[in-house]
Amino acid sequence: MSETISPTFTFVKDGIFHFSRRIPQELRRHYTSPRIAYSLRTKSTRIAEARARRAADQLDEYWYHLRCQVTDLPGKHMLRLKGATLADDPEQQPAPSSSIKLSEAVSIYLQLKGRNRPVTFQRAAERACGYVIDACGDKDLQAYTKADANAFRDALIARGLAGSSMTRVIGTVRAVTNLAVSEQGHTLNNPFAGVYYDRTAGVANRTSVPADAITIVQAKCRGCDDDLRWLVTMVSDTGMRLAEAAGMTRDDIVRDKDGSLSAYIRPHAWRRLKTKGSERVVPLEGEARWAAQRILDQQTCSQYAFPRYNSADTTNMNTANASLNKCLKQHLPDGCTMHSFRHSMRDRLRAVECPADIVDQIGGWQTDEVGHGYGSGYPLEVIRKWMQAVA
Repeated sequence: MSETISPTFTFVKDGIFHFSRRIPQELRRHYTSPRIAYSLRTKSTRIAEARARRAADQLDEYWYHLRCQVTDLPGKHMLRLKGATLADDPEQQPAPSSSIKLSEAVSIYLQLKGRNRPVTFQRAAERACGYVIDACGDKDLQAYTKADANAFRDALIARGLAGSSMTRVIGTVRAVTNLAVSEQGHTLNNPFAGVYYDRTAGVANRTSVPADAITIVQAKCRGCDDDLRWLVTMVSDTGMRLAEAAGMTRDDIVRDKDGSLSAYIRPHAWRRLKTKGSERVVPLEGEARWAAQRILDQQTCSQYAFPRYNSADTTNMNTANASLNKCLKQHLPDGCTMHSFRHSMRDRLRAVECPADIVDQIGGWQTDEVGHGYGSGYPLEVIRKWMQAVA
């Protein structure tokens, strides 16, 4: 075989063969990327071909099992119900097993806690436990040791995860293992609890946008007067999360009886909300009111406030974030991004001595105090008073 021709499912980069295979469309929901690609760590065509073929065969087998999960079992109509079978012959009832692997624990966790949760919840659990399986193997939960937990931590560090990301991943693994063991009626001295790592490693400080920079940005947005600038302005004077603003419909912008405008932040099929407390009404004052009016003035058949970032399936947050940060880079101090406007809003509300629970309601921030869970929150006119003070 010629050394210039790459074997199937491979490509050459810097003289090293890499495996590459596109994930079938119907299985994309199980993955975080549309393609699997990694180094085969060889310059030999013969070795690369063998390794690529073996990897492809493993994927074919695994994808077959994934497809079987959503396909009716042949002869399913001929199966007897488990309860009827055991009633007819109790001796056939299998003894309860105390053994449960981590991959099975993920299924239990998602079955119990994954209902009515966004697809990101499932992906986070599968990804976190997948890291453990990559580092330590798919073991019985009782078989994992502190050495395994430390190896898992070291693997996360090697992946370049920041301390905050490691906290989320390790916390997810701990939750999965605790729930699965509890459901089996066992106890577990969880080795993934108390794992030490630097929680501040790689964590960048969140920076607020200074007041003078906000004024400059909003003036530039008025001058350009396009949908990109309306989105920036909407976020800058409301403190919304970018996804919340980008995923709004025109009907989410409501004109009240007195002519004032409000944004109803609510979940949509294409854009879920981060938390239950994120569903709220935000009065549109200052430049946010101008942006909302410009959106409503457009003659369009689209239901979306920002059509370029939305489809029936999703709000393309990555594209929105990248393009807006690029536009803002020359006008904002170093370290500031679109998300910095959210931090600025919190500081601006503090500056006018807005009560903390009103601040939380405006921003959709989670609060742990029990009393805040009672009632329906502050009336819209009270919230508007504080937003006018800020604007």
